[in-house]
This record gives sequence, structure tokens and C-alpha cells, in this order.
Amino acid sequence: MTPRVVAVATSGGRDSTALLHSTMRAARPLGLGVVALHVHHGLMAEADAWLRQVRRQARRWGVGFLSRRLEGRPASGDSVEAWARRERYAALAVLAREAGAGLVLLAHHRRDQAETWLLQALRGGGPAGLSAMPSLATRDGLVWARPWLGQPRQAIDDYLRRHRLCAVDDPSNADGRFARSRLRVQVWPSLCAAFPDAEAALALSSRRAQEAAALAEEVAALDLPACTAGPELLLAPWLALPGARRANALRHWLAQVAGSPIPESLVQRLLAELPQTRSARFPAGAAELRLSRGRLGCALPAPTQAPTQAPTQASTPTPASAAAQALDLSRPGLHVVPGWAGAVEVQPCRQGGVLPGQLRGVQVRARRGGEQFQRAPLTPPRSLKKQAQGLAVPAWQRSGPLLFTAAGELLFVPWLGLDARCLAPAGQAQLTLAWRPVTGPGQPTI
Repeated sequence: MTPRVVAVATSGGRDSTALLHSTMRAARPLGLGVVALHVHHGLMAEADAWLRQVRRQARRWGVGFLSRRLEGRPASGDSVEAWARRERYAALAVLAREAGAGLVLLAHHRRDQAETWLLQALRGGGPAGLSAMPSLATRDGLVWARPWLGQPRQAIDDYLRRHRLCAVDDPSNADGRFARSRLRVQVWPSLCAAFPDAEAALALSSRRAQEAAALAEEVAALDLPACTAGPELLLAPWLALPGARRANALRHWLAQVAGSPIPESLVQRLLAELPQTRSARFPAGAAELRLSRGRLGCALPAPTQAPTQAPTQASTPTPASAAAQALDLSRPGLHVVPGWAGAVEVQPCRQGGVLPGQLRGVQVRARRGGEQFQRAPLTPPRSLKKQAQGLAVPAWQRSGPLLFTAAGELLFVPWLGLDARCLAPAGQAQLTLAWRPVTGPGQPTI
């Protein structure tokens, strides 16, 4: 069904300004609404002026406007580019839902695609990485589209001149601290001088990589059912696969079970050692792979801080910070939980959520034993152990903190979801929660 409102992610730069203008012109005859979504990263002094310019343009062109300023800063050791991208897409998703838009347009063009392919190749990326950016993707209940992914940069420049459009100039595009900026300033001019068709050729390579990645997923979907039992990889049938399919199945299984990106060096180590090893442990980013009795499993990390007191046999160790900390989760977004290897993602929903007021002063605790959880309305509460057994959740996947309301009622269990006793009545504004383990730069591509 055609959406009634189309959202355009607009930074104020050349590409997104042209996309907003052209979308406005195309949407009016169709009776569609258009809204500009702007994310203020809070990283540069010029960002306030960019926000004002996008707001003025939206008002002048008669389109809607919504903005959000990011909170916080990249963590120590985190890539500024990766942090900004992750937080930007999360903010855009929230804004799109607020606007009632099911479709979000992004202004990436053919040169962006070629640059992404080249950066992924320089990082040793496989077909999934070399696929670069999809022209169409569905995530978080929204459709993300790049209508200009096949258009050359020159076509956008021509559009700006023809319609006399003003755009902001982001100085970070020439900042040598960032990999993409170095590529654009130092490498791209020389590359195009030596190979004039580089942009089109690399964009074509990305499309072929997309086909290869899709084929690899289809083959993995055929191979993995016979090679897995629940979340574990069965070595005997896996070793019976031909070499290329064995490596492909391993990569896809790791992507499903690990809470962080797996380096190719570990994949090669597993391919070499698993055929001749009976029992072993392999560090895997934030997780640990454990081989025993012909089965390979993935154990997600325990809380990182030490318990405040020695645990008894009947209790689970509690991080020092988790015992005392309280969080305000009443606003959508990604909320990092100190002392735990992950964050709580809060998103608006129409049903199956909780009232925002219940998410103020949320208490964060480790499992202590005796907690009762109700999976659905009109069903009896049962212990977490019984609920996990009923859903066949292995013990090593039962990670993450338990969340309680300020009144002490169990609210959320990462591997079960929201407790049915806390669900909001139908028709009221509500929020849903999801636990996101710590991950690195290998986020799913939007």
C-alpha cells in the first residue's frame, strides 16, 4: 500500500536538499504528504545553523519538519563515524513513526555506493560487505529506500543548479581523520583520473556482490537446518559439507548466535581447528564459543562488574552497579546499561507495550532466583527457569539484566520480553523494549 506520508532524511547538504525538493515536487500531484527528518548530532558548532536552514527550507516548500538532537557522545574507543551512523538511524526511525511515515528516503547516490564498496574492499569485506548499500530495505517496521543509488553525482549537482537550491557544506567531508573523507579527498580524484569509469564500475561490482550475498544466504538456509540443533552447531554434518559451503554455513551461524561481529581471522581458525579438536573455547568478540561433545555453542558475556558480596549456592552474582542503579527509559532511543554488555532499545508501538510512566525509575538487577514471569494475559506466572524451558532457551543465552518498575514489579526479561502484567491498555500511547548486546561496527546495513 502506498504510504500517505513520505519522510526524507535531510541533513541540509547538497544531496539530501535535492532529494527533499524533488520528492516534494513529485508527491504533490499524488496527494502525498512529505516530511523532512533532521538529526542534530551535536558534534559540530555549525550544526545549529544547519538545523535552522532545513527548518526554513521545509517551511518555504510547504513540507513537514521534525528534528531530534542526539544525546551523549561516542564511548572511549568507539568510532565517531560508527556512533553517529548508529544513533542517526535510530533517531530517524523514531521521527518517522512520529510523523506517521512508513517510507524513509535516503539521498545516497552512485558515487556513495562506489566509495562504500571500495572502503569495504580495503577492510577485507566479503560479499555482504561489498554489497554496500541496498536500494531498498525493511527494518524496524519501516521501508528505507535510496531512489538515487544508480544516479551519478553530476546529475544531482545539475539538479541543484537548475533549481537554484542552497545547501550547507559539512567540513567533516574533508576531515582526514575519517576514512571516507580521506578516500574522497586523497584517493578518489586520482582514481577517476586514471580510470574515468571507476564510479560506474564499482557500483556494478556492488550489485554483483549483492547477488552473491543473497545466494550465500540461500545456500546457508539449505545447509544449516541439518547442521544445527537449536542454537548449537553440530560438527559431524557440518564437516560433511564441501569446503566453500562449510565456510559459508559457519559464517552465517556465527552471525546468528554471536553478540558481536566475528573477525575473519577467527573464522579461518575455526575452519582449521574444529575438524581435529574435541573440546575447546574460542574468544569471539563479546562472546565465547565452546566446543564439547561434537557441538559448538556460543556463550554471551556475563555482567562485567564484580558482585557486592559473595554469592550463595542459591543466588546469582549481582553486579555492584546493577544492584543500585535506576534508569529513565520513558523516552525512545538506545539506553546503555552501565555494568552490562548491552543497551535497552525503546521504541513506540501501537500494542503490546507499556505506558511511558512505568519506565521512569526502572530498577536494573541481575537474576536472584524466585522471579515469576507472565508470558501472556490470562496465563499463570511461572518461574524464569520454567519459562525458559518452555521456550527451549539454552542457559547460556539467558543473559542481560532484569528490569523492574519503580514499585518493584518485574517488567522485562531480555530473553522473554515484557511481562504481560505490565502491558498498557489498547489505544494508549505505549513503548516496547528490546535488549541489544554490545556490538561493533558490523551493524546490519540499512
